[in-house]
Formats: sequence, structure tokens, C-alpha cells
Amino acid sequence: MNDPIITIDEVTKQFRDGTTALDGLSLTIAPGVIYGLLGPNGAGKTTLIRILATLLRPDTGTVRVAGYDVARQPAKVRERIGLAGQFAALDDHLTGRENIAMIGRLYGLSRRDAHARTDQVLHRIHLDDAADRQIKTYSGGMRRLIDLAASLIGRPQVLFLDEPTTGVDPASRQDLWRLVRDLTAEGTTVLLTTQYLDEADQLADRIAVIDRGRLLTEGAATELKDRTGSAVVELTVPAEQRAATLAALGSLAAQPAAAPGQIVLPAPDGPLTLRHALRLLDQAAITPTDVALHRPTLDDVFLSLTRKSHAQRELAGRAA
Repeated sequence: MNDPIITIDEVTKQFRDGTTALDGLSLTIAPGVIYGLLGPNGAGKTTLIRILATLLRPDTGTVRVAGYDVARQPAKVRERIGLAGQFAALDDHLTGRENIAMIGRLYGLSRRDAHARTDQVLHRIHLDDAADRQIKTYSGGMRRLIDLAASLIGRPQVLFLDEPTTGVDPASRQDLWRLVRDLTAEGTTVLLTTQYLDEADQLADRIAVIDRGRLLTEGAATELKDRTGSAVVELTVPAEQRAATLAALGSLAAQPAAAPGQIVLPAPDGPLTLRHALRLLDQAAITPTDVALHRPTLDDVFLSLTRKSHAQRELAGRAA
């Protein structure tokens, strides 16, 4: 089995104003995967990315990227990573081509190699036609694509993407997703922070949810959803038929929902439970006005975990 390409062991980081950004966080990330990092604002996601990219030092704990300690061997780490932060770090007065080539030179590429690699990454993100325009004429989505292209010019083993599609139009977002998938298919490990849960669901092989610098849960998206709860069938019937509907569905342990006329029942067998429920209603001559089979989503996972974390902090505060 391959060794982890990223190891984060009991890392803490506190800022001068007393804010604790990371609080004993530990994670391991396998090579060649897309790893999603989720959490509310202030969870510590960007702080962790900055530590991994050698832009910040942890107060305590150990962080290794591609086999090197980020605190003791930062130059070795930088040779092996790419970073696209929340805001595109581009010179508005240079062209897209010039921006990417400049980053290539900073990576230590010769002028010829920097220009050759620039042509390759521009073709990859489908911006060849716009490459010789100044960045200030680009749309937000094009700027993000150029910023990502610049982070790829050094052929990184590990790519850190901090909310890469914020403010990006749907078409550019799909282009970014496609590029990220292509990179991991070629062996690059991608650590992605995002506010868009559907993005993590679509892209990430594994996901960690953190809050206040602590790990709440970690696993594949399907695992996280299963831990949140099983599927449910949601039925809507006329309010005057709710009692009769509950009686007909009694064997399925149906419960009324908050909305009048809506009934929710556990669906451990998914579609089979739905079919059984509809058969029982048909026998009772009850026709629902709406029927849905609802499986837990990453939104459900995120809200469940962060609400629980908030409640635990409030209880701890009262106890103190």
C-alpha cells in the first residue's frame, strides 16, 4: 500500500488575537486522490492550506507533504506543490500567457521550457485564443482558469485548491472540474476546499469536515451520508386524510412531518420501501399528492455535524 502523500499530525495554530484556527487536527491523504475539505467560515480550512503550502508555520504538530516536513524542509515541499488560492494572484497588465510563463520562470524553468509548458497548459484549459489579451479584460471564470493553469506549470505532485470555483460561471466551473479529474488521473493529488457541497460530492474521493480547527468526520461521500441516516420516503396527502394515511402505513412506522399533510417514513430498503408504501395506500384508496424518496445529501451531513458541534460548544460554555 502506498504511503500517504500528506500527513497532518496533531497540528495546532493560534493567532495573536487569540483565535484558535487549528486545534489538534490530524489527517492522512493518499496519493492520487481528490480530497475535499469542508467546513463553515472560520473552520480553519484556509489556515491549513497555508501551512501545507509552507506559507504559515504550525505552532505544534507535524505536517509532511510528499515526504518532506513543511517546517524543516519548506524548499523541498515548494518544489512539489502547486497552489491556487481564493483570489487569483495575477498581474492585470500582463497577458494570460505572460502570467503563466512568469510563474514557470519562478519555478526555475528555462525560458524555452516555461514557454513550452505555458502553451501546453493554455491548450489544456481551452484558453489559447484569449492567451494574448491582458488579464484585466478577462471574466472571473477565465481569471480562475489562468490562475489554476499557473499552478500547474511546475507539474506538481500535490495541488492545493482553496475554493477554486467561487464566483465562477457554470461553464467555467465544469471546465475546472474536468481539469481536476484529468490531473488526478495522471497521478496528481488534489486537496480541495469548497463552499459548494455538490462540488465536493461530484469530485472528492474522500472528504473531511472540520469546524473550529477540529475534525468532525472523514470518509467517502457515501460513507458520510450513510452515517447521517438512511433514506426516507416523503408523502404529501390532503390534511383530512393524514390520520387515515398514518393508519394505513402503520407497519412502516410512519410519522407526521412538520408540514400539514406531509408524512415521513424510514426507507431502509429505498425503492422497495417506497413501492410497499404506495401499495398500502392504494389498498386504502388513498392517493398522495406528492411522493419522494429522499436520500441524505452532503448538505444533510454538513448541517447535522456543524449543528451538533455548535450545540456541544454551547453546552461546554455553560458548564464552564
